[in-house]
Amino acid sequence: MNRRTFLTQLGWSAWVSGTSGVHAIEPFPRTGQPALKLSCAAYSFRQFLTTKPPQMTLEDFIERCAEWGLDGVELTSYYFASREPSYLHGLKRKAFLLGLDISGTSVGNHFCLPPGEGRERQIRMVKEGIDAAVELGAPCLRVFAGSLPQGRSEEEGRRWVIECLEEVCPYAEERGVFLALENHGGLTSTAEQVLAILKPISSPWLGLNLDTGNFRTPNPYADIEQVAPYAITVHVKTEIAPQGQKRQEADFPRIVDILRKAGYRGYLALEYEAAEDPRVAVPRVVQRLREVIAGVRG
Repeated sequence: MNRRTFLTQLGWSAWVSGTSGVHAIEPFPRTGQPALKLSCAAYSFRQFLTTKPPQMTLEDFIERCAEWGLDGVELTSYYFASREPSYLHGLKRKAFLLGLDISGTSVGNHFCLPPGEGRERQIRMVKEGIDAAVELGAPCLRVFAGSLPQGRSEEEGRRWVIECLEEVCPYAEERGVFLALENHGGLTSTAEQVLAILKPISSPWLGLNLDTGNFRTPNPYADIEQVAPYAITVHVKTEIAPQGQKRQEADFPRIVDILRKAGYRGYLALEYEAAEDPRVAVPRVVQRLREVIAGVRG
């Protein structure tokens, strides 16, 4: 009996309530002291990467990140000029010669779909994203869960997302690429929702892309703390938006403390979404993050 048949026969609700310790993802064990490195997501420069002709290319973005002293770059796939291996290899070469890791890449998939051609297209998108990550030398591909279609229950939508992840995880493992599910609204709006998707899946190649600005709950820092042990990469934003409150400046020292207490070792990729021109703001925010990581507060 395969796992999907087992879930169907046992009953989804009963199975979810009893997953603790059985076929469930656990926090990633890490040795050594917590270690944080700085990257930047190309999405931060989306308004320059999407003009026609583009005011900035990914090659330009890589050069800027080297000038700002970053450790890595996250090459958002939305801005690839081509999917050809020769193009992706060129990005890999440029980053390597500038001393930058490619900390990850990403796709804009939607897994909250019933079985059918629409879902199959999304699965193909993620598998193609995995292939692109291999060509780039990126260890990690960010993926989404998606939003619930009108008239469907959250339980049903969560089951669809888990089914899709269970289908793509073996391919990710075969290709040697982590899948990082992002908390990105919809079915991943709260820490509890994120863990309800992640925990039932036993793949060692699946984890969380923790986005520090995407929890719109009464206490986003509590949600960040709850899911931090499952993070394999982090998007750090300059603002948070607690439920019922105005946007406010993110508390970088608090976020770094949470990650360190969780034993996180890996990248903080700045994903800049605030109003100021990122060409001005990003280098300043990078410097601030560098100071916080080094222990400078205030």
